[in-house]
Amino acid sequence: MPESSEDDPDAEGSVQSPDRLITLADGIFAIAMTLLVLNISVPSGLDHDHFRSSLHETWSRLATYALSFAIIGGQWLDHHRVFRLVKRTNTVVVRLTLLLLGLVALLPFPTALLSDYGGHEPLAVVYYAVTVGAINLLLLGLFLTVRNDERLQARPISDRFARGMIADCGATIAIAAVAVLVALTVSAGAGLFTWLAAFPAGMASRRLRKES
Repeated sequence: MPESSEDDPDAEGSVQSPDRLITLADGIFAIAMTLLVLNISVPSGLDHDHFRSSLHETWSRLATYALSFAIIGGQWLDHHRVFRLVKRTNTVVVRLTLLLLGLVALLPFPTALLSDYGGHEPLAVVYYAVTVGAINLLLLGLFLTVRNDERLQARPISDRFARGMIADCGATIAIAAVAVLVALTVSAGAGLFTWLAAFPAGMASRRLRKES
């Protein structure tokens, strides 16, 4: 009897348990969140004045660390919310997840650029915004893939949850696009401050997504 695509992990469109993909995702999210802190340091052997000056300069790094930590943490929570709905994966889900994780692992680099140059270099803001926007675009694509294929679902996905997830990802993508536009047309600093809108937008979309 020929082997079915469900039993053959190499078959196009094959379906598999999501457990290993979830484990991989948890590890990459954790490593990315840990790597963010490596950009924060104060040189040793400084005298009093230089120590205070160097300590003052870490505030921009702490701010971008907090921003990226919150963004990665939110993406990890959203990824888990999606995969709580997943009974099995297929090739599309695996590929989208791997692309998403590749960008998550990259995020510490644009975060370092943002902390060092975000106040005066528009391209640093653009690079960061494009990376975050692309992560959320892939997360949205992943959710829609699961939503549109009942065979992948562990349980039905409510319309309210779907609206919240789409609003959450869509809001972050929109903020990233606005940050790019503002950085290129107004100033890098103004584009950087655009990300403050991510926090109330995230709270509103999560409240919308909560199921009764």
